[in-house]
Amino acid sequence: MYSTLSEWLQHLESLHPKVIQLGLDRVLSVKQALGIVQRVPVFIVGGTNGKGSTCAMLERILRCAGYRVGTYTSPHLLAYNERVRINGEPASDEALCAGFAEVEQARGDTALTYFEFGTLGAWQVFERANLDAIVLEVGLGGRLDAVNAFDADCAIVTSIDLDHMDYLGDSRELIGREKAGILRPDRPAIIGDPMPPDSLVEYAHSIGARLKVSGRDFGFGGDRQQWGYWRRDPDRLVKRGGLAYPALRGANQLLNASAVITALDAMSDRLPVSLGDIRLGLATVELPGRFQVMPGRPAVIFDVAHNPHAASVLNENLSNMGFFPETWAVLGMLRDKDIAGVLERLKGRVDHWMLCDLGGPRGTPASDIAALIAAGDIPGSVATFSSPVEAWHATRDSVGADDRIVVFGSFLTVAEVMSDYAKSPPPVQG
Repeated sequence: MYSTLSEWLQHLESLHPKVIQLGLDRVLSVKQALGIVQRVPVFIVGGTNGKGSTCAMLERILRCAGYRVGTYTSPHLLAYNERVRINGEPASDEALCAGFAEVEQARGDTALTYFEFGTLGAWQVFERANLDAIVLEVGLGGRLDAVNAFDADCAIVTSIDLDHMDYLGDSRELIGREKAGILRPDRPAIIGDPMPPDSLVEYAHSIGARLKVSGRDFGFGGDRQQWGYWRRDPDRLVKRGGLAYPALRGANQLLNASAVITALDAMSDRLPVSLGDIRLGLATVELPGRFQVMPGRPAVIFDVAHNPHAASVLNENLSNMGFFPETWAVLGMLRDKDIAGVLERLKGRVDHWMLCDLGGPRGTPASDIAALIAAGDIPGSVATFSSPVEAWHATRDSVGADDRIVVFGSFLTVAEVMSDYAKSPPPVQG
């Protein structure tokens, strides 16, 4: 057994020869050995984009209603503890080490992946926390993801788009079927994508899930000051008006928020929440790295967008910010992403591309991204750097006070720059 969290995390990385190995056999066998029993309502959130925001809203509203909530998300930005939250606070090193020790003792010779081990460890932390509800975010896909070893009392599937195609398939229909794996018979299945793949809807019907689809069964509308939610039940139309916009920035957040409200309504017999709880929760929710605009001048935006759909949302959010003389992009991406698709979605939005290498076997050299910019006839100056921090420093030294900097492309890129940003003030204070 190990005495520190860093030692445990090194151990987790060494157990399985592959970083990603989809399948439920390993995690189910260790779950059984641990004697895990689900005692409180469990929300499972899957989808391509919007999972983190959806989990954060669920957690915050439930907390405003007075419930103790455990939340498991991934990846983290600055510290592993961020993945396992108890009532909004990262789990302590001691709690995580204790959970990992229990998993280690139960697994025998089963070689769990890093994510599988972490998922079971998080559950063991939750077991000791006297919780009223648990929110679990799918890591990759859904059907074969370690989180799906648990049964969702309510499942939410956010947007569906092309990502992780080597594992999930090369079409929305194939990916939709993988995401559908978290649905359960006769339990709420909330689909936040207003144009879901047929495979997702058909699977929900085939198992008898209680399906509600955005735009058909629930939705939203509003103006610049406030927004309203609606839901169509078999015998009535439910409306909630006068809602303040979520504290999380971005036009897509109303899609996430309306799915969250629908999920909470579906679970109201076990976890009742008031309209006041919803209003307060949406107004006070926080989530680093999701179109996070920092104070001061120039404007600095952190966004973990790393696929074409998320890049389209980022482009829309940037366009709604108002006028800036120039936009600087600090960009680093992993090679298994659709980099050309991301660049195309932001074509014409960026004046200066500050490209950085990402380390490790999955990292993309900055020179490869530069080549894609040239091949795609993407406007803007291009410079390459050996790390996100080097690219950030060069940008910080060149940017004008009224310009803006957007750091995006990967959790790794955002995490490295965010960590450095915390150590030093913005280039110009306003």
